[in-house]
Amino acid sequence: MLLTTVAMPVFSKKNETRSHGILLGVVGSDVTLRELMKLAPRYKLGVHGYAFLNTNNGYILSHPDLRPLYREGKKLKPKPNYNSVDLSEVEWEDQAEILRTAMINGETGSHSMDVKVPLDKGKRVLFLTNDYFFTDISDTPFSLGVVLTRGHGEYILLGNTSVEEGLHDLLHPDLTLASDWIYCITDIDPDHRKLSQLEAVVRFLTGVDPDLECDEELVREVLFDAVVTAPMEAYWTALALNISEESEPGVEVAFLGTRAGLLRRSLFVGSEKVSDRKFLTPEDEASIFTMDHFPLWYRQASEQPPGSFVFNLRWAEGPDSPGKPVAVRASTAITVTVDGKTAIAAAVGIQMQADYLQRQFWAAMQQCNTVEGPCPKRCQDTDLDCFVIDNNGFILISERPQEIGRLLGEADGALMTQLLSMGVFSRVTMYDYQAMCKPPDHHHSAAESLISPLSAFLTVAKWLLHECLLFLFEWSAWGSWQDKGSEAKAVFHHSHKHKKQDLLHPCDTEYPVFVHQTAIREANGIIECGGCQKTFVMQQIPSSNLLLLVTDRTCDCSAYSPILQEATEVKYIASVKCNRMRSQKPRRRPGSCHAFHPEENAQDCGGASDTLPSSPLLLLALWAWRLPPQLLW
Repeated sequence: MLLTTVAMPVFSKKNETRSHGILLGVVGSDVTLRELMKLAPRYKLGVHGYAFLNTNNGYILSHPDLRPLYREGKKLKPKPNYNSVDLSEVEWEDQAEILRTAMINGETGSHSMDVKVPLDKGKRVLFLTNDYFFTDISDTPFSLGVVLTRGHGEYILLGNTSVEEGLHDLLHPDLTLASDWIYCITDIDPDHRKLSQLEAVVRFLTGVDPDLECDEELVREVLFDAVVTAPMEAYWTALALNISEESEPGVEVAFLGTRAGLLRRSLFVGSEKVSDRKFLTPEDEASIFTMDHFPLWYRQASEQPPGSFVFNLRWAEGPDSPGKPVAVRASTAITVTVDGKTAIAAAVGIQMQADYLQRQFWAAMQQCNTVEGPCPKRCQDTDLDCFVIDNNGFILISERPQEIGRLLGEADGALMTQLLSMGVFSRVTMYDYQAMCKPPDHHHSAAESLISPLSAFLTVAKWLLHECLLFLFEWSAWGSWQDKGSEAKAVFHHSHKHKKQDLLHPCDTEYPVFVHQTAIREANGIIECGGCQKTFVMQQIPSSNLLLLVTDRTCDCSAYSPILQEATEVKYIASVKCNRMRSQKPRRRPGSCHAFHPEENAQDCGGASDTLPSSPLLLLALWAWRLPPQLLW
């Protein structure tokens, strides 16, 4: 949980001490950023909308793309600069820094930008046009920004229903509400803190607890959604009852989410047989409604044409099956159009076993709608390769299990190269200014010290210099800093001991994302591969984000380099580094400052005690400074 501290000084106001500026203390309070984000209710921001906070210095307090932690082994650790991530590092499309400058200056206004939004841990991207609305928060150094995406949130679906009917459908055991959303305020009264949001809504509607404060507009929307989606629950139950134990395992979960944060989930198999058990649970934040975002399957479905399904491959997690694809999710948006006005009311989908989808595909490939009899060519033929990939180039179906889940360019670099050159796919460069990178490896030969005796001498000199500094620390030879000697020595030993463990450092990275151009539904071509030609055919699978690729297996095109989706560290040349340091980003000082008071007697202020420098240490530092850096390190 991230906090921000609000504090102010308390001075004596007695007449006899007024001119002395006596500081009695400091009063402050820690405020969770969650409380501040209540200023912008999540359900009013639409599918892709969000709110964020930044300081007068341009640093982010809260933002959906703020990642303050990184994983080192099995532990999550805070990044070294987690509290100084600049607005320009998350809203990096703001190249002219128009948005950043206006918010730092505490202005109120709006700004529009075309943005590229990463999804699914950077594997996918959405192209959106966002409208930014911003204002300052009175009596604080903070500014609030609200982002609305064009095409979403302009119209909403509203309806009325009775409380009795709504409560009946709201109390279904497989129905949940977004736990991060504020339907009712439950964190002020101690009697309400143990209530879930669903329990609080029920108590509010039944009148059991009249002291509960709830968002009546959001509660009405939830009641309406519960009534409208209840038939879907009954339909799923009927399907589950018709599945016999001898049936082939396939669809595991059906789910539905609405704009009001309501989520329905129905199991078609026992909970112990579900491939991805974290799905739709707090352990998988990407699949549920949170304070920062709608579920991934909801956001992707909202960008597909009405009636079209978006398919995603999911991987197993854990040491027993790392990177193994286990499930496929398919979802579609439910839109309602009235008088030419369209609004997305919900998204619905299923989760199935990955093996089940492949079996259905191979069975379908053996059928041919032709009057000439059997299919002349089939995917099972030894001279053909068949792939089903999604609109970002990831393989969902292949005859070789080790290729499933990988990027097409990794499995077949020649084919991906040709699709890029034909414009079927485009390469989009994305940036990550909060990345953590490994330091470059320096491989030194073990025999290097034998080339010249000077190397051995410098190594010994370096060791003696370190021991000398430790000796001075131990005997408190730092002038008036005697009490700090042992502490400094301990810090030195601690940092030296853990130096080799600090393998990651903050860095900037860039990485490619590949996107299918939807205007190209069919394509074919020939790839020249030295002594042979490789033919291929590509066709979009209707009403989905999937593509079918059939290629010639007999031609060896391994001479083509694979195309990978790997992040590379951005290396800045010296001149760019200097320019970045010289042109510091604008910051704004706080509006009030207590550096001077007309009644203060400046003569009452004392000076610090003088500290005399140590001459031997000064000479030692000068001598070390004069040595070339390569001799010391």
